[in-house]
Parts: sequence; structure tokens; C-alpha cells
Amino acid sequence: MKIYTLHAKQNVPLNKQEAWDFLSDPKNLTTIMPQDMGFEILSGADRPMFAGQIIQYNVTPILGIKTKWVTEITQVKHLEYFVDEQLYGPYTMWHHKHFIKEIDGGVEMEDIIDYKVPLGWLGQLAHPILVKPKLDEIFKYRKMKLEELFGKIK
Repeated sequence: MKIYTLHAKQNVPLNKQEAWDFLSDPKNLTTIMPQDMGFEILSGADRPMFAGQIIQYNVTPILGIKTKWVTEITQVKHLEYFVDEQLYGPYTMWHHKHFIKEIDGGVEMEDIIDYKVPLGWLGQLAHPILVKPKLDEIFKYRKMKLEELFGKIK
């Protein structure tokens, strides 16, 4: 089965602590997700991020189909990175690394997501038509929303 990778970077005019505080708070996901995703946190976002944290969501990723998504925060290095992995949800595999690096004028946020789609060859056929465009849309929206909230590095 094919493993896909999505790689996104964005620079924002925040210091590491500000960026960490925003990105590591699961409640902020509702702010940076497109409305049509129907993103709703069900449980697990009531305390600061820690390794072993389980967070449950409802999402409507594709074609209006609502599904439960359960992730575990598997690794956390304060102010540097954290990793979330899907335990249950729309993907066969989801491994999302979030990095924060200090740069001139702010921070670089980097996301590396390795994922597999369900349904074997049918999922692979649907990937370029449904899955990849939806992920690109989510990260485009997130970039726009973060620029709206925090501005751009000049």
C-alpha cells in the first residue's frame, strides 16, 4: 500500500513561545480548520499537550460524511515539536509531525504528514481527486487563517 507525504511550511511573526502556545493547544484547531470540515472536539483537549494524550474529534472530511477521528499525541519536545498519530479515523495511517523553528522575524512552522488512504486501489484512485485536494485546501485555509490572526513576516 502506498504511503503519501504532505509537507507544508509557513513563517509567522511570533516568537517560539507564542507559536508553541497556539499550535500545541488542541482547542485552536477549530480556528484554523475550514468550516466545511465540521470539526468538533469531543474530548481530550482540556489540558496542556502531553505525550499519551488522546483527543477525539468529529470531522466531515469528504462528501459530507461525518466520522470520528481519534488521535494520540505520541511525542512532545517543548517549544520544538510534537507528533500526533491517528488511532481511529478516515485514514489507514496518519503520522503528523509539527516542528517550530526560530527564524529572523519569527518562526517557521513545518508540518510533515505521512498517511495512507483506505480502500486499497480504490483509495489510491480517489487520492488525487478527493483526498489530496482536500488536504491542500485545509493547509491553504490554515495558512490564510494564521496570516489573518498573526500577520506575515516582512
